[in-house]
Amino acid sequence: MDTVVNSIIDLSKNVRKNGISSEDREELKKRIADITVTSYGAFYSDPVQIGMKTLLPSAGKNNATVFFTGHKASVDIAAFLNGTMTRYLDYNDTYLSKEALHPSDNIPPLIGMAEGGSYSGKDILDGAAVSYEVVCGLSDAVSIRDRGWDHVTYVSISSAAGLAHLLELDEERYAHSLNLSINNNISMRQTRAGELSMWKGATAANACRNSVFGTLLAKNGFTGPAPIFEGEMGFFKQVSGDMKPDFKKSKIRKTMIKNYPVEYHAMSAAEVASNLKKKIDGKIERIDVETFTVANTIIIKDPEKLRPKTRETADHSMPYIIAYTLTYGDPQPYSYDAKYLTDPEILGKIDMMNFKVTERFDKMYPEYLPVKITVKTDRGKFEEEMDAPKGHNKKPYTWDDVLAKATRMMGEDSARDVVSVANSFERRSPEELLEVMRNVQATRQHQ
Repeated sequence: MDTVVNSIIDLSKNVRKNGISSEDREELKKRIADITVTSYGAFYSDPVQIGMKTLLPSAGKNNATVFFTGHKASVDIAAFLNGTMTRYLDYNDTYLSKEALHPSDNIPPLIGMAEGGSYSGKDILDGAAVSYEVVCGLSDAVSIRDRGWDHVTYVSISSAAGLAHLLELDEERYAHSLNLSINNNISMRQTRAGELSMWKGATAANACRNSVFGTLLAKNGFTGPAPIFEGEMGFFKQVSGDMKPDFKKSKIRKTMIKNYPVEYHAMSAAEVASNLKKKIDGKIERIDVETFTVANTIIIKDPEKLRPKTRETADHSMPYIIAYTLTYGDPQPYSYDAKYLTDPEILGKIDMMNFKVTERFDKMYPEYLPVKITVKTDRGKFEEEMDAPKGHNKKPYTWDDVLAKATRMMGEDSARDVVSVANSFERRSPEELLEVMRNVQATRQHQ
């Protein structure tokens, strides 16, 4: 068997035998709350509504609830719709390494697969732990972005691993769940190049949809191409090159909850710009930004980032995010509405910006997320530097922070209900979480 497949199965065995640490479980419970919050905010977005209009009604042998509704759909369709909600606002958690990605993309398919069975919140948390360690271990091993492939290719692997763990598949069927989920699930990086489309917020959900499909087939004995990593035309040869991912060291506490709905490499910049806005005096004449190569590659260098035409491009534009924040304050989900994309004050500030990649900051990344912004006005110079923003693993979110984020998104009462269920999720069922979601939506509709 493939060495990588073997090592993933060994990781799963270890979680089944020894469980996960209380510290890791606590962080994963915070992610349960966080995906509920981010999904709530995205429910009425165009991609989610288009998806529901296109794919519902849906039914299959295995069915799951579409978040915040009473609708049932086949588990793979529910995974796509719920995953798109989780991801679309670019507000769910992040892991930074050779590849930057969003580990909580793996959670919606686990909730869907667990629903209606004899699975507990603890089972979902254990499956999520496997998915997190796999996707973070792959991220540490090789950047496939540099080869033209999107990071959600890794999510196809990690989501299949978590699902196979949840279903307690034997080694052979576990391996084939990986084989089937990876082979036809290689995603091109064009998703995040140039002007970004709705697919940016849905492509991880699609990876999970395909993993649900492959895992259910494997569960019933369907076989997939092998060896999937080391084969003549396998993953190493076609996608990643040789790699030796390490799944033995827990990475869960190195993942980071987002404090603002921005692409994570702009998180420090947003916080610094927010701080500067409170103390700048005078009319802005020039804005200098020091950053690092990866941020420049992903969210600065493309000309589309200077005049974003879509929400998806704007939340992946450091120039736009800094300009918006200096003009209006902290970024919110509505900060990318059409009226802001053409706002002359925002565009004028973008035109004042000068970006510089520094060797010092390149050396600090990805352990830190450094930025320095200097604003020159007609009354002086104002500057601030930051190495790690709120929510970074150096400054992790507390439960109070989770509650505050939830309150900003859904109001105090609903936020407390969500956090209460998430905080005790190992003793809850997936159905209890889904019921809270329906109640939150009912409250929204009656306000």
